[in-house]
Amino acid sequence: MTAFSNEAEVYEFLGGIFRRGLEDQALVDQLRPSGVILRISYTDPDAVITLDMPNSEIHEGAGNGPDPNVELFMTADTGNRFWLGKVILPVALAKGEVRAKGPVAKLLKVLPLAKGMFGPYRAHLQESGRTDLLNA
Repeated sequence: MTAFSNEAEVYEFLGGIFRRGLEDQALVDQLRPSGVILRISYTDPDAVITLDMPNSEIHEGAGNGPDPNVELFMTADTGNRFWLGKVILPVALAKGEVRAKGPVAKLLKVLPLAKGMFGPYRAHLQESGRTDLLNA
């Protein structure tokens, strides 16, 4: 059984953590100079999120937003486990749990900033009554 029942839930929770991150001006100031435009294509259920770090924008849906310079491909379950702090991205890439396209080194430079969003992600799950996702 997958963590999310439909695309809307992926956008609510996995997209939601990016929206929360863009509300943090200090985080935005650190992401903007990275130049990373990250597109994450999720499966089970299918959803696409593009995070334009230089312009502090999030785009949901396939074909929306600017062309990415880094792309990640993973299941929505893997995305959920990442935001719970249970997936180490370089290890997941090496194991093939996450596939990447583009200069991943650029993304890995800003990856440590994601750790600050693990708590808010857990809080959002709890506030939304989705404690089932905490045990993924």
